[in-house]
Amino acid sequence: MPAVATSTPDPIPHAVSKHAVLKDIFGYHRFRPGQEEIIDALLNGVSVLAVMPTGAGKSLCFQVPALTMDGLTIVVSPLVALMQDQVAALRLAGVAADAINSTQDRDANVAAWHRVTAGETRILYMAPERLMSERMLAALTRLPVCLIAIDEAHCMSQWGPAFRPEYAELGELSRRFPDIPIAAMTATADEATRIDIERNLFAGRFQTFVSGFDRPNITLNVSPKASWKQQMLDFVGARPGQSGIVYCLSRKKTEECAEALRANGINATAYHAGLDRQERQARQNRFVTEEDLVVAATIAFGMGIDKSDVRFVFHTDLPGSVEAYYQEIGRAGRDGEPADAMMVFGPGDIRLRRQFIEQEDTDDDHRRREVSRLNSLVTYAEAQGCRRQTLLAYFGDPTEPCGNCDNCLNPVELVDGRDDAELVFGVIFETGQRFGQAHIVDVLRGAETEKVIKMRHDQLEVHGSGARHSKVEWQAIIRQMIAAGFLEVDIAGYSSLLITQQGNALSRGQGEFRYRADTLQPLKRRGSKQAGKSAFGTSQPAQPAVDLSSRDLDLLAELKKKRLSLARERGVPAYVIFPDKTLADMAHKRPSNLEEFAEVKGVGKSKLQQFGETFINVMRLAP
Repeated sequence: MPAVATSTPDPIPHAVSKHAVLKDIFGYHRFRPGQEEIIDALLNGVSVLAVMPTGAGKSLCFQVPALTMDGLTIVVSPLVALMQDQVAALRLAGVAADAINSTQDRDANVAAWHRVTAGETRILYMAPERLMSERMLAALTRLPVCLIAIDEAHCMSQWGPAFRPEYAELGELSRRFPDIPIAAMTATADEATRIDIERNLFAGRFQTFVSGFDRPNITLNVSPKASWKQQMLDFVGARPGQSGIVYCLSRKKTEECAEALRANGINATAYHAGLDRQERQARQNRFVTEEDLVVAATIAFGMGIDKSDVRFVFHTDLPGSVEAYYQEIGRAGRDGEPADAMMVFGPGDIRLRRQFIEQEDTDDDHRRREVSRLNSLVTYAEAQGCRRQTLLAYFGDPTEPCGNCDNCLNPVELVDGRDDAELVFGVIFETGQRFGQAHIVDVLRGAETEKVIKMRHDQLEVHGSGARHSKVEWQAIIRQMIAAGFLEVDIAGYSSLLITQQGNALSRGQGEFRYRADTLQPLKRRGSKQAGKSAFGTSQPAQPAVDLSSRDLDLLAELKKKRLSLARERGVPAYVIFPDKTLADMAHKRPSNLEEFAEVKGVGKSKLQQFGETFINVMRLAP
């Protein structure tokens, strides 16, 4: 249920019916759950913060009102490449859309602005830096602006995981345009982020809509990192013929991943910002068109790409936050069919992420928030119970155990860790709570490193008290103590381990600490409950959401080939012509004339005229 911040005024008449826009422009007969309430609020002049999962149709929530109202809609978008693709998609749908950004030459931007001032453009995409210049704001106040939409709105919150200073200036919009509704859209915003956006962005009436965060068709898996490359090859190799994304922290690693996959007979490519735009688009087109392509990519890949049949996401490195992780795994299984998410992580990932935080040019408050955010992700990774419960609890969306994560499918063995915790507390206390995990483990193990000897910690009674565990085992135990709240990392104190109040209570015999006994075991072969006997057993390529016969699947392949050739002619990504769901519906219905073609999901009037006969001819020639 949406949290209503203000009362809703009486409806006002609009130039075009929202249902007519939905059918005639976008080719759909009905709205998805949650969309219509948001659209109605905007049409009634009420600003909206909408938090919706990836793939839930956020763009339609502001595009339909934009085309229902009279006037100009401004859309703020953080990624220029995504902005260009969205403009291309709208134009193909018959919408007068434009973009003004730094990648276009001056003549192109001037021409776009002339169309805006002439009243020809209905939707204008801009980056926040361009929009928030004094000159642009002054010019826009003289135009009939009817709606402002902010995509990836979490970027404007100081509490968000991807805060961008230029986004923070967007709070000025409600003062510059006091009577214009603002639509703030995001897939990832916890309660603190939502409150911050509401306070800074909205000056008048607004409503907040939070859709459920759960994606129950995605099986959640986490495993300790042993040999990440072999773990990746085992995981992907068990899914022959499936399309997936392997997320990596660096450009170099994406190339290394893709090369390893190809060497093992898997159709794979790399995607990162180091490629020129033409090459990135070519690889993006391959991803949309080739059903078995695996893309090793940095985090930007996947945003805005309408590919519904991604069957898995594999993280070779720990993401920066729960929000980033949630957004990235959300690119799998958008068709509602079973999909898998696997992440491998180890102490090196945590250490690297903490280094990134320490090196940020920001204030201590921001660093503490980032550390807290990282700790929340580590808590998820170290979860002893249902992972989905842990993940959704972060977003304030409680749920019962899911039965579709590794911990639910294969419950972990828990060991009483109170004695081990006491040893850790003893070393931390005796060394003055001034040292990080590596040194604490050395003292526990009885190591005689240069640092241990220099600090005379080899003379302490606790030196060697934990010799029964290996170094790797102690690292895992300490991580789980941090995740359980008994220890914390002092980011301002050179990552020193500190005993928390909860830890002090445990040392006095209050409470208990149990840790995973399987933390260091090799990667288990497990995955989608629905996928068959196991994710590492025989795995068949998932079928589209509609029930397609083998004959239909052959036709679908031909339709994708035609889509790709049309996309190349126009210089746009393949999914901009038609998304996969539309082609699947086309292959299933096999329309033989334009009237029947118009009933295919996702076919509006403009695309009917441009592409109807072309795709009908493909179907006529199909066996």
